[in-house]
Parts: sequence; C-alpha cells; structure tokens
Amino acid sequence: MSENMISRGGEALAKAVEAAYEQGQTDYYLEPLARVDENGAPVGKIKDGDQVIFCCRRGEREIELTESFVEKDFDKFERTYMPNLDFVIMTMYHDKFKDLPIAFAPEKVQKPLAQVLSEAGLRQFHCAESEKYAHVTFFFNGGYNQPFEGETDLCVPSPKGIPFDQQPELSLPGVAEKVMGAVDEGYDFILTNFANGDVIGHTSNSEAKIAAASTVSKYVDKVSRYAKEKGYFVLVTADHGNIETLRDKKGKPHVAHTTNRVPFLAIDPQGRTIDLRDGRLGDVAPTILSLLGLEQPAEMTGRSLIQNPDIRNDKVMLIVLDGWGYGSGDDNDAIFSAETKEWDAMRTIYPSSRLRASGEDVGLQGGKPGNSEAGHSNLGAGRVVAQDDVRMDASIQDGSFRTNPVFLKSIEKARQGGSLHLLAYLTEKSSHGCIDYPLMIAEMAEGVENVYFHIIFDGRSTEPGSAPAMLRALDQRLEAIGRGQIVDGVGRGIVLDRDGNYGKIQKAYEMLVEGKGTQYC
Repeated sequence: MSENMISRGGEALAKAVEAAYEQGQTDYYLEPLARVDENGAPVGKIKDGDQVIFCCRRGEREIELTESFVEKDFDKFERTYMPNLDFVIMTMYHDKFKDLPIAFAPEKVQKPLAQVLSEAGLRQFHCAESEKYAHVTFFFNGGYNQPFEGETDLCVPSPKGIPFDQQPELSLPGVAEKVMGAVDEGYDFILTNFANGDVIGHTSNSEAKIAAASTVSKYVDKVSRYAKEKGYFVLVTADHGNIETLRDKKGKPHVAHTTNRVPFLAIDPQGRTIDLRDGRLGDVAPTILSLLGLEQPAEMTGRSLIQNPDIRNDKVMLIVLDGWGYGSGDDNDAIFSAETKEWDAMRTIYPSSRLRASGEDVGLQGGKPGNSEAGHSNLGAGRVVAQDDVRMDASIQDGSFRTNPVFLKSIEKARQGGSLHLLAYLTEKSSHGCIDYPLMIAEMAEGVENVYFHIIFDGRSTEPGSAPAMLRALDQRLEAIGRGQIVDGVGRGIVLDRDGNYGKIQKAYEMLVEGKGTQYC
C-alpha cells in the first residue's frame, strides 16, 4: 500500500476499529491494533535510543505503563530494558519518577489536612478499594506518596477478571468492614471512598447503575450509623457527579462526569442543631479542623460549612461517595430510580447542603465537569487547587507550551537520530489528557523525520463508537501539519490500568515495542 493511500494512518486504524466493533469490542477495552507495512513488518515501533512523550496528565493510571519502560529491574513481565530510551511524562504522578524528564513539574499542596492532623498528633485512617485508593492517599494528601506520621492507609482490592458492571457492588462490602474496624480502633479521623457511583457510572449499563446506587445507599447508612453510635461526627459528601445521569440529551447512555452539585450531610452523634451553608469542596477540610478544635493553617482559604462556631467533636469520619451528584429527580436519575430508602431517610433526618464540585470551584476550567483527582485534592487541601489541565492550558494560551524545555530537548534529540513517539489520548475534553497536546508537539517537531502517534482510545469522555470519526479527523489535522503517522491503538481500559493487572500492560507494551496485536495495513 502506498504512502498516499495510507495518508497519515488514521483511515487505516479507523477501519480496524470498525472491524473490532463488529466483534463486540468497545472503545474503552479495544484490544491492541498494530499497523504493518505491505510486507507485514510493524510500523513505528519504540526502540532504544528513541524519544517517547506520554501525553496523559492525571497520573495514577499512567504509573504501570511508565514502570514497564523506565524501571531497570521491572519484573511484572518479560521485556528488554532500553537504557537509552528517553521517556518524558507530563506531570510527576509518583515520586519514583522524580528523575524522569517532567514537562510540568508538580506543585505539592502545602499543609494538606492529613499533614495538619499528623502534626497535631492525631491518628488517621484512609481506606478505599484499589480503583480509588490513590484518591484517598496521594491526591487527598496533596501529592505526597508516603503517609504522614500517625496515618494508616488500607487498600481493598477491586474485583478482577470481570467487567465492573457485572458486579455493581464492587468491593464496597469489604471497604465498609475495614472502615467499621477502624471505628473500633478509635482513630481520630477516618476517610473512606465509596467508588461505585463513579466506576459503575462510567459504564453504559443502566441496570448496573441503579443496582450500584442501591448498594451505596445501604452501606453509607450502615457505616455512618455505626460510626455515629461510637461517637463519630460523620460528614458525607461526593467528589463530583456522574451516576445521577443515566442518559444524555440524545437518549444515549451517559458515561461521563457532570457539573452537578454534590451533597454534604452532617451527622452529629450528640444530635445538636447544625446550621450548614452551601459551599465548595475546598470548604470540607476547614470544617473538619473546626470540628476537631484545631487551628486552620493560613494555606487553607476555605471556610467551615458549619455555621455554629461552638460545635466540636473529638472524632470525625469523612465518607466520599464517588461520582454521586444531585440529579434530575426523575427516571433519568439512577439515584432517584434506585431503591435508596436509606439515603432518602438520611437526607431527611440530617442537616444537608450542596457543594460546588466542578469548574473553577475545583481548579478546573470554567464549566468543566469535576473529576476524582480534582475533587479529592480540593477536599484534602482546604482550598481551590489549580489542576494540571488549567496549568497546561495556561501554558498553551501564553505560548510557554511551545517553549517548554523538556519538550524541546526531546525534539532536538529526535532530530539528531531516532524517532519521536507520542502516546496520544484520543479525546478533546477528558481530565486524563487531550489530543491537542500531541498535536502541538508534532507542530513543534520540525525537522524530525519520524513522528509516530500511538493512540489511547477513551470510551469515557467520548461517545461510544466515536473513535473512527475522531481518527479520520486526526488524519486531516496531521496532514495539515505535514508530519506524523498514526501507527497503533489500544483501549484505555488496557493501557491505563491502575489495579495491578500487568497482563493488560504487557499487551500494550508489546503492541508499542513489537507490533503485537491485531495487525492491519
């Protein structure tokens, strides 16, 4: 096949994706697709001495693939270490990668809640299942990977080997058991995340969403009631909306985050009259400090949501219902449609208010839906924390993206020899990344002979089945730039695993390096 017929590779990959759809595959879980030339040889594979830029920005989902390329002693599957491969990451999503070239250096939160509690000599317990474990540790703690003194972190494994919508309760029963065990141990502060609203909310299975909402209702009541009886002041909120919307305006399954406000409930073991105000996620940490009678550090600019200045309690629990927003209150609302008698009763009995959890209120662009990373970082910081997309987009607007020294160094090395590989997230609005990032880098890469795009399909912030059209549009944009070839693609559910399923990472790695997978021309 001639280069002119291939164009920039988007059309060929689009057809391969359409064939995968016919076999029942979806964007999120698309198995590796690898382009070959007319002789059957893989095109555009990563080799030692090349330059790789991982154009995703959130972090916890990028760790495992990054490990497979950069760790000399990596042992999760067999692969050949490439000592002369330069692997650039957009942000430092783990301290273990501090020596890698990082395009946007991290800005750790100063004096997050966990640190303040630690310095006050209080014991704290953070618990979630593995799908959300990083959020109650790394993100809630302001970007610090190690627990603070007096902090115990516990991860309950999420289900493995089956689609999440086939087990909508996920590992919530196990999380609840561990949290109630922490109540028995008398920790001063307990933080937990119930993952179901977000994890199941991202699927297109309405029945599973309704079942998940019922499960969350049951366990938030069980855990909060147990903690209240043991003297804990329990706060219940969410990091962003998701599951409350079943269908979009076109009647298709809604699988993305929302801009809806989220609940905030205050459950006082002493039954005092609590006067709450509306606010935003950054007001939660100051509320916790106020309850515990601790001074709020100057770095926290939020304000307590409890308007009674004299309300105190020596033990506090924070339950974060992931992806649990205020919906339409009709049959398009999973929480309304589900059997949630416990949740309904809690909202009636206990004081409640509404928190803003999206856009500028959590450090994102105005009007942009919230996400788990932004939500938990704001919850733990006690203030609005500027998110990576805002920092990156600001760099695009002020022109500094094009002069980023890390990008320029990688491009210059590629000019001297080797290829430039861009791991490109195929979406326009996800909190994980944006196709504009690799496209801009491709524009910057004048004089680089080989610029290869390795596609990561989304299936969350994009509509189901939209990948072929997006690939064809990408083809046109690359043609306008005059450089870049699309050479393979794999679903986010495989390449961006965060649950230790290194068999998935191996599939992605072997596609990128060896051209394994379903081959197409």
